Amino acid sequence: MRALDVKLLRDLRRLWAQALAIALVVGGGVATVLLAVGSYRSLEETRTAYYERYRFGDVFATARRAPNALVDRIAEIPGVAAVDTRITKFALLDMPGLIEPVTSMVISLPEIGEPVLNRLYMRAGRTPEPGRQEEVVVNESFAEAHRLTPGSRFAAVLNGRKRDLTVVGIALCPEYIYAVGPGDIIPDGRRFGVIWMSERTLASVYDLEDAFSSVSLQLLPGTPERETMTRLDALLDRYGGRAAYGRKDQTSHAWLDHELDMLDNMSRTLPPIFLLVSAFLVNLTLSRLVSLEREQIGLLKAIGYSNASIVLHYLKFVGIITALGMAIGGVVGTWLGAYVTNMFSDFFRFPFLLFVKTPDLYVVAAALSLLAATIGALRALREVVALAPAVAMQPPAPPSFRRMLPVGFGLAGLVSQPTRMMLRNVGRHPIRSVFTALGMALATAILIVSLFTGGSMEQLIDVTYFLADRQDATVSFLEKRPQDVAFQIARLPGVLAAEPYREVPVRIRSGHLERRITIRARPRDADLNRIIDTNLQPVLLPQSGLAISSMLAQVLDVRVGDVVEIDLLDGARRTVSLPVATLVEDYLGIRGMMDQQALAALLREAPAADGVNVTLDRGMQDAFYTSVKAMPVVSGLALQTASLANFREVVALLVTTMSGIYTGLAAVIAFGVVYNSARVALSERARELASLRVLGFTRGEVRRILLLELGLLTLIAQPPGWAMGYGLAWFMKTNLAGELMRIRLIVEPSTYVFASAIVIAAAILSALVVGRRVGRLDLVAVLKTRD
Repeated sequence: MRALDVKLLRDLRRLWAQALAIALVVGGGVATVLLAVGSYRSLEETRTAYYERYRFGDVFATARRAPNALVDRIAEIPGVAAVDTRITKFALLDMPGLIEPVTSMVISLPEIGEPVLNRLYMRAGRTPEPGRQEEVVVNESFAEAHRLTPGSRFAAVLNGRKRDLTVVGIALCPEYIYAVGPGDIIPDGRRFGVIWMSERTLASVYDLEDAFSSVSLQLLPGTPERETMTRLDALLDRYGGRAAYGRKDQTSHAWLDHELDMLDNMSRTLPPIFLLVSAFLVNLTLSRLVSLEREQIGLLKAIGYSNASIVLHYLKFVGIITALGMAIGGVVGTWLGAYVTNMFSDFFRFPFLLFVKTPDLYVVAAALSLLAATIGALRALREVVALAPAVAMQPPAPPSFRRMLPVGFGLAGLVSQPTRMMLRNVGRHPIRSVFTALGMALATAILIVSLFTGGSMEQLIDVTYFLADRQDATVSFLEKRPQDVAFQIARLPGVLAAEPYREVPVRIRSGHLERRITIRARPRDADLNRIIDTNLQPVLLPQSGLAISSMLAQVLDVRVGDVVEIDLLDGARRTVSLPVATLVEDYLGIRGMMDQQALAALLREAPAADGVNVTLDRGMQDAFYTSVKAMPVVSGLALQTASLANFREVVALLVTTMSGIYTGLAAVIAFGVVYNSARVALSERARELASLRVLGFTRGEVRRILLLELGLLTLIAQPPGWAMGYGLAWFMKTNLAGELMRIRLIVEPSTYVFASAIVIAAAILSALVVGRRVGRLDLVAVLKTRD
């Protein structure tokens, strides 16, 4: 073997602990790339395959009663590849053993064959047989929540009549990957289900023979969606059609898209942070290694080794460590990626999973980690090239000492001699001390950015469920009702207060920027469903104008006082202009809000309600549920306590799991940074410490000098680490913000404490390991110059 390769193996054996620490940091960076990018790619590939195989629609619309003869005219719209019509209605279910009503979406199935679009993936059983009116297929999450199997029975209130139904199949559908009921934001299989049953049966129940109430279109590639929707709206308008919408506004797809965007943004936010720390650590370690081996480098140059061969020697050192980190990160990242992908797959109810292990992903992860390591090594390698043999073979010039404190002021009476020596060493090597503290600060920062989501989610819950939406339940109607329906609901058993609301779909536009949203109207002095401004204070609805969420204002690039155009998509459709009256703090979705009377005037209709928010006497909830089940006009009931509990459970699963994974990786990196700093400090000061031992200092005193410096730098690093962590958390929060969900940056004091506690624990563990090595210093060997 070449002499330099022998030296390389000896260096790796001698510095194995430091090499492993750096490899773990590099592995953490590789693992984050594979975890974030791998899980995103896998879910995206799974979704694409699922949509294609089961023909998920591109455009959707509903109507009150459109004749089947209209299908041919819809199919003639340019760019339409397939048309699927059906009957869809909301209904209440009476489930065995459950007192509160369950909301369901009932969808018709063709008597013969499969639907043209939005086909079912049968998990168990079969579809209803022709003529069997009581047979139904239910979605999987609903079946699991109620322990339904083929042969189970339950009751449903269809158009005011109660019917007994029999489950014959359990299925999944691309239209309900994210099966969320009206008034909820998180899927709840216990309280919302999707039911497919015979088209003939539904048509007879709702008087829709030879008619349909819902249509889905599949478009040819390149077809302009907006033009297709305009033509479809024109055909359905006379039949009570509501505005058509594209796939991006379909609830299930929109939420799935939001989650995938979060994973994508996370893959572009966290891995660079981890790789930056690994680059810094490689630079710190290699620079100090070169400094310690300057005499050997000078000797190698003196006997004829070129700069290129010496640089290659150190590049091999970095390359072997990086390769080890790649191997560790590859194994861990693949396992974590598969785990996260399976977790999201179960949550979103995919029928199959395509976990992507494409070679390019591993090549990218390896290339990024190698690039980070190379960048980290550049400074040290530049020093190798610049080092002249004659200068390198001489001992380094002793540092110039000077007083740090004014004459007459000393520390002799305040601190012990080892402490004074430690403080002098820190003060006389400011650059080295700053870089060591910076590494520890970065370790604290990445822990904070991995942990901050918990406090932000709690703040989202507080604003959404306790400051803004304070009702106990929300009653939804099949069709809009006169506003005095609130008085009827208020007379139900257990109702303490009732407030109506109205929801109207619109397109809101500012210049070339446009979104499809819902305007929700309520009484101006509503107390159950309140408006919370950007300062988290309740405000009255403006008597005129529009209140919009701050995220929508950002999307449309408007401020308070600006005028926006509104295309009304319900009732008498027309375009109006409204001023933005106030901005609302709304963390879920983007929407507008108006005074109920003002919206009624805008729609040119009498004040109406699509639902009623109520507060309940908890002692009479069962009587309230029984009364709601008996009301034929009710299409759904959303319970705030159930929604909150479900939100906490799901958020705890997803956020806590993801945060726990990244926190674990960050903790490994934190230990790698702190331990490596301690080992490098020991290597640099071994001669000094051995000299002190020869002069009579005890092992404990020598150990204290080194470890006190480590402890001081660890503590000094915490405030800058907190500041950097807050900045990184802001950056991550900004990148993860979406139109469906966003969070406010809230970093709880406990987050800072926990992050610092992990770094301090890593420092203590490192101190125990390094302290043992201090006690075992071979004084004669250390004081000699190593060949």
